[in-house]
Amino acid sequence: MPGPAAPVAPHERQPLIDALRGLALAGVLLANLGYLSLYDFTTEAARAALPSAAFDHIALTAMEWLVNSKAITVFSLLFGLGFAIQLERAQARGVGGIRHYLRRLGWLLLIGLAHSYLIWWGDILTIYAVVGLLLVVFRHLPDRWLLWGGLFIAVLLPGLIGPWLNSVLDGESQRSAIYARSLLAFLSDSWRDSYAANTALVHWTRLMNWSLVCFVLGRFLLGYWAGRRQLLQRAEQHLPLLRRILIGAAVVALVAGLLLMLCNANPEWREHTPGRLLRSTSFRLLPLSLAVAYVALFALLFQRAAWRRVLGVMAPLGRMALTNYLMQSVLGIFLFYGIGLGIGPWTGASGWLLAWLGILAAQIVFSHLWLARFRYGPCEWAWRSLTYGKWQPIRRAGVALAS
Repeated sequence: MPGPAAPVAPHERQPLIDALRGLALAGVLLANLGYLSLYDFTTEAARAALPSAAFDHIALTAMEWLVNSKAITVFSLLFGLGFAIQLERAQARGVGGIRHYLRRLGWLLLIGLAHSYLIWWGDILTIYAVVGLLLVVFRHLPDRWLLWGGLFIAVLLPGLIGPWLNSVLDGESQRSAIYARSLLAFLSDSWRDSYAANTALVHWTRLMNWSLVCFVLGRFLLGYWAGRRQLLQRAEQHLPLLRRILIGAAVVALVAGLLLMLCNANPEWREHTPGRLLRSTSFRLLPLSLAVAYVALFALLFQRAAWRRVLGVMAPLGRMALTNYLMQSVLGIFLFYGIGLGIGPWTGASGWLLAWLGILAAQIVFSHLWLARFRYGPCEWAWRSLTYGKWQPIRRAGVALAS
């Protein structure tokens, strides 16, 4: 008889996947603080005038090459892999998992909309919820279609349709003006101005970030392929393949990086279609391949006991990814916006990095303390309860709440 549908119990968690998700979330926070700190809204002239300009240039260059787009790539790959795990668990219980998956996405969409409109315009959850629906359509594709289709959508498709879409939307010309208005509103202590600017950014970015759909869908498909192959669920059985993936992805990242630098050094190439396609392909292949190398390296290191103890510190952070992601937006706004402490962008990358270290350390400690008493993070518990239509037990067995 089929078992009842239920969320993943704590003892069924995958420590490797949770720790990797936690590390990805740390990188997402570092990248998002560029906008949350309001630094990315400032002009190049204003940044150059900051006392920390020299340090900022070094730090931002390092983040651009090592973190930006890589952390969210890992996060997106894990979402696709999670879809495979959900189907696998549903089949093991003898029940269909699609209905609960769709309900899960529906609630995620509502959470994302609330997050984007009421808290922070840079929300990724709405895109995940909408694009996640396409995984249902593609779930019966053969493995090779998932692999090559994911690569095509993530790397090649934006370069093919981008010039036409950009000419139709013509939103780049509006960027400077909307950023300037947003910076003034977010630096003010007016909740009304901040909310209006946030709403305007939600609408503008939804229009302009069409390539984010390709970015997310391609990575979802690649993650789904990895989940089908159980590369991370049973990493110890795939060590030779993970080593080949690490070496291959690192080589591809190196080649893509060199090509990208060559294209940037010859801007006249962009005047012709082959040059534009080469730069577009290199620009998108670099973060994808480097993120895949990160995942493979992380999985290989996690097989060693000493490394597992170190990297495993991030697992509680990853188990509470939704709670921590939403809280990062709240804390970033509290620190830097005028409606909060009003630090603003004037501390440069040093303030940005200090905020990252402080928030990350606090969230790691909070996640460990919370999960010592509870089965799920507060937002994860609410999300699961809504998905399954009944309150899920939240307290860990044998742990009583203080009266």
